[in-house]
Amino acid sequence: MSTSRTTTFLLAAAVATTLAGCTADVSHAPSARRAAAARVPATITVAATGDFLLHQPLITQAAEDAAKSGHHGWDFVPMLSQLRPLIDTADIGICHMETPLATRSGPFEGYPAFNSPPQIVDAIRDLGYDTCSTASNHTLDQGDAGVRRTLGALDAASVKHTGSARGPAEAERADLLDVRGVKVAQLSYTYGTNGVPIPSNRPWLVNSGLDAPAILHAAARARAGGAAIVIVSLHWGEEYQHAPTGEQRALARRLLASPDVDLIIGDHVHVVQPFEQINGKWVAYGMGNQIANPIANSEDTHEGLVARFRLTRDAAGRWRAAASFVPTLVEPGPPIRLVDLPRALARGDLPAGTRARYRAALDRTTAAVRDLGPKVPVLDGPLPNSPASAEQLAGP
Repeated sequence: MSTSRTTTFLLAAAVATTLAGCTADVSHAPSARRAAAARVPATITVAATGDFLLHQPLITQAAEDAAKSGHHGWDFVPMLSQLRPLIDTADIGICHMETPLATRSGPFEGYPAFNSPPQIVDAIRDLGYDTCSTASNHTLDQGDAGVRRTLGALDAASVKHTGSARGPAEAERADLLDVRGVKVAQLSYTYGTNGVPIPSNRPWLVNSGLDAPAILHAAARARAGGAAIVIVSLHWGEEYQHAPTGEQRALARRLLASPDVDLIIGDHVHVVQPFEQINGKWVAYGMGNQIANPIANSEDTHEGLVARFRLTRDAAGRWRAAASFVPTLVEPGPPIRLVDLPRALARGDLPAGTRARYRAALDRTTAAVRDLGPKVPVLDGPLPNSPASAEQLAGP
């Protein structure tokens, strides 16, 4: 987990668990057992984001930012730094690494067959992400070698991953994270690979195909392996369409009907899609582009969000989620920068024209998230990593 989790949060979680989660059997158990039970958190927070889609303008900007700091290479941290307070303060930060990675010296390529700078993983680690989904329509853009380089870079940064694999054993192994004794599993699947065939002797390279029985089997296996919470990342939907397709909604209903799936987070369509609550659980159909070319396509492809889920353990030991989100925008610059819109709009010195543009982007994202009915709150107020503040949820 990221190192900046606050002592206040840990103490609050332990106290809440002691008061609400202990049974009579535990209260009469030996002190070591009672202490272990008290350490299990009553609440776990998850922050998830959309596509890291590294077009050429972003690669150029990363090179310019590295040069400004006196280094040769590519530095994505300045471009993405406003994500840190939103990701690093969650118990689990989840990214979607859509494109395969090259060697650190390149060559790098953008659309249509991506080969991205692995220096993006340095930023992913620095921002506080703990795990990334890697199953996408671009996973096989660079073949087996691209899969190996991508997963090797994530391994070197101690960032977990799921969705693609270097061998059958890795493909079968669940991506499990430990949050103070609570095991959380992430699964990752894509609808396809842009027509690039998956070698018949290496079907484990990427989880391709949105087959409900296969996903549910993997979720059940993760649960049997000790996962208390199972999160499914899906690369799905119709590109540039805010409304989820019938296939998306049907699959979400099928998966969330199972006791083995707790949360679905979606990517691929490059615009924000709605959140929906099904069987008391949440699906975020599409989180938009977290970072992508800020000039190409329409303005809504420059918009994204950080989805925040607060999972709370009830008296029966089940985990229930509350959803919120932070709208974001990729500013074309120069320099290109990701903007936390509520944070930017709280500034008193924001120029009027910029304020109007930011407000319009926030309103579009909010309308898209709420399109299916639930008034999912915008995360607002003091920065979440402020020692004096808790998460504050407010409408725009």
